[in-house]
Amino acid sequence: MIDNIKDNGGDVTIQNTFNKALGTTNGPKVYQQVIKNNPQFNEKTTRIQQGIYVHLDNHMSKGAWCCGSGDGNTWFGDTYFNVNNWKRGLQYMAEHGKQWPNLISIGLRNELRSGAKNGLAYNWATWYDQVIPAMNLVNQANPDILIFLSGLDYDTKMEPIATGADLGSGKKFLLSNFKYANKLVLELHNYQSDATNCGSMESGLWNNGFRATGTQATNIMPVVLTEFGFSQAGNDYTKTYATCIKKLMPQWKTGWTVWVLSGSYYIRSGTQDYEETWGLLNHDWSAWRSTAAISALQGMIDASLKG
Repeated sequence: MIDNIKDNGGDVTIQNTFNKALGTTNGPKVYQQVIKNNPQFNEKTTRIQQGIYVHLDNHMSKGAWCCGSGDGNTWFGDTYFNVNNWKRGLQYMAEHGKQWPNLISIGLRNELRSGAKNGLAYNWATWYDQVIPAMNLVNQANPDILIFLSGLDYDTKMEPIATGADLGSGKKFLLSNFKYANKLVLELHNYQSDATNCGSMESGLWNNGFRATGTQATNIMPVVLTEFGFSQAGNDYTKTYATCIKKLMPQWKTGWTVWVLSGSYYIRSGTQDYEETWGLLNHDWSAWRSTAAISALQGMIDASLKG
């Protein structure tokens, strides 16, 4: 979207976006369904004017289902991951978001990972060299919002950031170096759905970044589990993975978000009206997919709020 605005003279309308994604037969049909339920939109409304206020999260430089090791969006300098455009986009959205009174935060990049066919070296020193300037740009553009930092290996590892370890070439991430330290948040993802031992999960999550919430960490910072989830079609909510996270998040007094709310997609990986069995909502978003799973989740919400 930002590239359209900066390089092509303006944003794209919602209607044209649907047509491009779904085709000229189904695009107009779905667009009319959206208009029916959202009469404040019209054919001239652009994507940036929708009035949907969220935590801003930079996922992909070239739109596609996220994420894979060969999608060209993996790492700084990959086929579609133009670093200058990425920083420009973050700065633009941080500035633009000033007019939203309920904008709280922005994530710099989702699930950094190896696999780039070209680009910069995949290591923590490169992470430091690219993330710090991006942090500075965002804070300069909008000093009020929180800045979420994601780690390596699909955002499952943040250990050297929490511990202040040497990232290479003598570089260290030290919270005390930033005047806006109180605006920085670490984020982690976890999908250990095959876990059988909560103690092992706890140790792994703690060592990979959640130790930043402890009193002995070099960089004491908030850590948020910004992605976890499982199928809502069966009894996965009773298994070790789900019950362990339900225990740990309130225990560590940390934030979390579930992937995913949506019960279906307009299009996913080329398939239109795609069913999302991990979705908390059913296919047409009219009810919960599993009331039992939601009941378990409500217990986690209650425990987290008490913490």
